[in-house]
Formats: sequence, C-alpha cells, structure tokens
Amino acid sequence: MRKIQIGLAAVAALGMALAGCSGPAPSAAPAPAGSSGAAPASSAPAPGAKPYIAIISKGFQHQFWQAVKLGAEQEAAKDNVDITFEGPATEADVEDQLNMLTAALAKKPAAIGFAALDSKAAGPTLDQIKAQNIPVIAFDSGVDSDIPLTTVATDNKAAAAEAGKHMCDLIGGSGKVGVIVHDQTSITGKDRRDGFLDYMKTNCTGATVLEVQYGGGDQAKSADIAKGMIEGNKDIKGIFGANEGSAVGALKGIEEKGMAGKIVLIGFDSGKAQLDAITAGTMAGAVTQDPIGMGAGTVAAAVKALKGETLPKSIPSGFMWFDKTNMDKPEIKAVLYQ
Repeated sequence: MRKIQIGLAAVAALGMALAGCSGPAPSAAPAPAGSSGAAPASSAPAPGAKPYIAIISKGFQHQFWQAVKLGAEQEAAKDNVDITFEGPATEADVEDQLNMLTAALAKKPAAIGFAALDSKAAGPTLDQIKAQNIPVIAFDSGVDSDIPLTTVATDNKAAAAEAGKHMCDLIGGSGKVGVIVHDQTSITGKDRRDGFLDYMKTNCTGATVLEVQYGGGDQAKSADIAKGMIEGNKDIKGIFGANEGSAVGALKGIEEKGMAGKIVLIGFDSGKAQLDAITAGTMAGAVTQDPIGMGAGTVAAAVKALKGETLPKSIPSGFMWFDKTNMDKPEIKAVLYQ
C-alpha cells in the first residue's frame, strides 16, 4: 500500500506531549492559507507575557475538529502559550464564523489561526487584523488573501486524487460515480472536488462522474443526496464523500436504500463512524488527514511568527489512504482520530 506524505516523526512526538493547554477556555465554542512572510515585529508579546493565540476553526461538530483542537492544545502546552479554539455549530455558518473572528480580534491576541469557511468573505476582517499587526496563520483551508503568513493544510487535491485512484480501481475502471462535497466556497471543498474530478477524467476514462452535489458537511442532507443519486441512477457503482459529514451521510443514504456493501463508498477523514463502516465492509476506505499534526503545526507556526521567523508559503500536514487491510498498522493508527 502506497504511503503518502506524512510527518510520522512529528506525530510520534506529539503523542508524548501533554494533552491539555493551560490557556483560557474558548469564549464561544458551540456544542461542545496564504503567502510566506515574517510576522510584524510589533505583534510580538511584551517581555514576560504569555502569548495568547486565538484559533477559529470551521466547526466543532466533527471528530476531525476535536482532533485539531487536541493537537493545538498539545503544542500550546509545549510552547507555553495560551490558546482558545472555537468554531461555528455547522460548516455552513459562515456569518457565525466571521463574528467569531471579529470577537477574537477584540481580545487583542498575539496571533490568530483561521480556517476559512468562505475563502473570500473574511477579507475585510483580515484587513483589520493586518492593520493591528497581528500575524495570521491559515489552517485546513486558505483564503483569497496574502495576509496569512502561511497555510498549514493537507494537500487536498493530491489527497482527493488518491481517493479517485482507489475508486477507479474498485469499480473496475467503469460505471457511474457520485460525488458529495461539503461546500463550494472553501478552498478545501474546491480542491477536493477538483482533485477527484481531475483524476477520474484523466485516469478513469471509462467511468461517468455524475454532477457534483453539495451537502454542507451535514449528514442528513448528504444522506438525502446519496438516496437521490441512487434513485436516479440505478446502476451507480460508487460514491465519494469529500469530508466526514459527507461520507457518513452518504453511508446512511446507501444503507437506507438497502445498498450497503453493493456501492463502493470512499470517504475523507477518519472519525469513528467511518472506521466502523470500513471494518464492517460498508465503506471501502478513506483518505485520512493528520488533524493532530495540523493543530500542532498551526500553533507552532504562530509561535515562530511571534519570534519574527520567516515561514514558508505552505506547511503540508500530510495524508494517507487507509482501508480494512492496513488500518491497524501503527503508521495508520497514529493519524486516525476516533
């Protein structure tokens, strides 16, 4: 099984780190990436002060984001900084996320980590952050701006192409394939969509990919989309869900139509529901990111920025394909987040 770019040494080191952060609790936690550069010197904390880093994620409802939070807390403890980690109730709540970003700015943090739901909408707020000389680290999903000093993220196009490769193999190179994506506004949504489609178009010419459907990362909506795909295409052979909510929702839709194990389902991320489905044989496999490494990398980049260090344009956080044949291997288990 081909192993894809992953910082295993970093993951192992993280596993030894403390599992919590001494920072303040998130001020608004619901139920519960850019160009290179150095941080402005004026954003460095005062001598003796403990830097505070505000982290705004895309959500908090999926296990993926809880794992990102864990990695951020571990790195914060190691680097002796305070953090808050919050996100909107769903990944469709763009306005709520922007309100969180504005509220975080009002707390005058030393740095901000931001995973944009809408790559364009945050522009005005990012301008305000830049005016206050606060360094921004993008993570998971970049923005249409050069304000973030770096982006800590999965190479989503390459990861989705890996999903496409396995889909093509598993359907025998032909047949109808459905695609359910969480959104068409974030860079992750667009890159995973395009990475999968590009691979299938170039390398799986015997397959027919149906029109992409968007479920907002919501399981119920994604389940309805999957059922609609099956009802409208009785001969459908595969479905790709581009994030945890999309994949788990697709699984529910397939099960409700009595097609579990008969349609090749490939997911993205690795929450418990997907791991259970892969073990049971109702999901063929998935591409997992390294969310703990992503959270840790975001905090580490922010700390480097506060020290005035120049950051690369992007910091890959890695990904790997897993299925029933390899999910118990140590290098895979290290990046699963059940």
